[in-house]
Amino acid sequence: MAERTYTCGLDAAIAVMGGKWKGLILFSLGDGPLRFGELRRAVAGISERMLILQLREMETSGLVHREVYHQVPPKVEYSLTEFGRSLNTALVPLGAWGEEHMERIEAIP
Repeated sequence: MAERTYTCGLDAAIAVMGGKWKGLILFSLGDGPLRFGELRRAVAGISERMLILQLREMETSGLVHREVYHQVPPKVEYSLTEFGRSLNTALVPLGAWGEEHMERIEAIP
């Protein structure tokens, strides 16, 4: 039997969505496909370079689908895959917990 890479489900989930930006990107794409510029405006504080890197990683892991429309001007849309939607659904309770405790979290030095 092969040795497991992750110690538990939480370890595996964090490996797929790790970091600050991926959760915010998932949340932003939750209502439907967005073009790159729309996504950049939706994720406040992210640089263009970081958004590109995160989207590439999310596409590689199967969370995000990148659709290129061959037209002039070029158009690219990003959307959640079924895998990405399932992770987004799993993050809803975590977001509710954060909302409930935001004041306390903001007070942490």
